[in-house]
Amino acid sequence: PGMAGGFLLEIRRGTQSALLVIRYEADLPSPPVELSVAADCLEVRSGGSCRAAALPAEVRLAPSSCRGLRRLPGDGLHLRMRLRRPPPSADLVFTLRESLKPQKNYVFYCQTCGDIIVKDRKFLRVLPLPSENWSALVEEWCCHPNPFARSTLHPQYDDCFLGDTFFLLNSGNDSHMPESPIVICKRCKTMLGETVSSDTIKYYVTEVIIQPSEASFSPTPRCQFVQSLVAQCLVELSSAKSTFRFTVKGDNGKTYILIWLLNSDTLLVESVGSSFSDSVFTLFGDIFMPSSGPVGAWNAVKVLYQPCIKSKNKDLADAWENDIGVHPIKFPSETCLELLLILGLSTTSLPPSLRYMNSFQVRNSCY
Repeated sequence: PGMAGGFLLEIRRGTQSALLVIRYEADLPSPPVELSVAADCLEVRSGGSCRAAALPAEVRLAPSSCRGLRRLPGDGLHLRMRLRRPPPSADLVFTLRESLKPQKNYVFYCQTCGDIIVKDRKFLRVLPLPSENWSALVEEWCCHPNPFARSTLHPQYDDCFLGDTFFLLNSGNDSHMPESPIVICKRCKTMLGETVSSDTIKYYVTEVIIQPSEASFSPTPRCQFVQSLVAQCLVELSSAKSTFRFTVKGDNGKTYILIWLLNSDTLLVESVGSSFSDSVFTLFGDIFMPSSGPVGAWNAVKVLYQPCIKSKNKDLADAWENDIGVHPIKFPSETCLELLLILGLSTTSLPPSLRYMNSFQVRNSCY
């Protein structure tokens, strides 16, 4: 009575610390609660009932380090502690860069419906593109006129050029080269990319799945695919460019979201059915819940974000736009709206006390 019986354990690998939240149903009185913390399990006794949950094998707590026990209305019990040993480090790689190798045949699928976009293409070269302001940097470093001023980086037929959130392909003699500036899936009409020139197409990484020709297509739920890829993209860019603030822009040039990356070493452990949200969307959506067992664990990044649609946060967005420490990332406008919805649903699934930091909303995104 009054107790949901679920918990959320937010672990930081870097500090080997954890925040435990034992969740309660809102606005219901509850009898006294007895909480027992062991190295490998949690147990809650209340009103004659007892609920226990075994922790994943990679998580071992230090019960003697428990401190700061408090109860917050609408949240439940909060307790901080340390770990006996650090969990294994997250194996975080940028999916696109790892999935494309030279001298191998690949098939490109529409992520939304699975229709084949490019069939059996082998690349002799898979090369990363420089940052978008590379030309300006050349002018700063060269003591003579920029030798690349009139050059454009367009791939040959056997090339694939990788950008931060897109890749460039040469259409060659393919008959599917669209005449319009927008590239859409013939089956589901989803926007896949843009035409850059008469023979070059830009495909966005959020819209296409790339698999070896010998592999069969394995669909990934859209919500899971978008948030995982965006999380990996943020971590990759923050590491490469030493920046932690990002503006998410649509293909129409509008800014949709401001994102501040807080950390990428978070491990979340959550019991099934412990979400605060009244909808079926749990912390990462029902697609992320484990197929068996009462407890699931996810690698996650923690971000702060502000929506910028309908002129919200316009002054802050303008300030970030003029800040050289902020890196813009571009996706199709519809994907930006999808991402904003994912962020909002994740925020509402957190305990109320963890949903905001200053004026920003908090979001955990798994990968």
